[in-house]
Amino acid sequence: MSPSITAEGGQPHPARSTVAQRKQAHELRKTLKPLLEKRRRARINDSLNHLKSLILPLVGKNARYSKLEKADILEMTVRFIRDLPSSPVKAADSYREGYKACLQRVSALLPKTSLDQEACRRVHDFISTRALPQIQQRLL
Repeated sequence: MSPSITAEGGQPHPARSTVAQRKQAHELRKTLKPLLEKRRRARINDSLNHLKSLILPLVGKNARYSKLEKADILEMTVRFIRDLPSSPVKAADSYREGYKACLQRVSALLPKTSLDQEACRRVHDFISTRALPQIQQRLL
């Protein structure tokens, strides 16, 4: 007795139809493979072009690098990511450091303003005794 499979309607089909179906599926795959490969390559190229437009400004290169090879783009990206600081900075630390740097800059620039020495001293004292400690305490 020849092997058979059951179709959707519950009717058995002889083995010949499954061979025909397999052959048809094979032909379909054979036809679709180049199309799928073309789509895959287009996606890769689009992603590499997007990556290039993102990485060039970050590494300080200009638009004259328009004809980079794919390997060059990937190498530049790997180098850039490798050189990033390894320890993530907490948002509160970054905020605190930014405020601290700003207040220190104000203190350094005070003597260069037209304020009298007494006003400069009071502002400097306020920054060092009240502003910085308050900022640090709020962010803890």
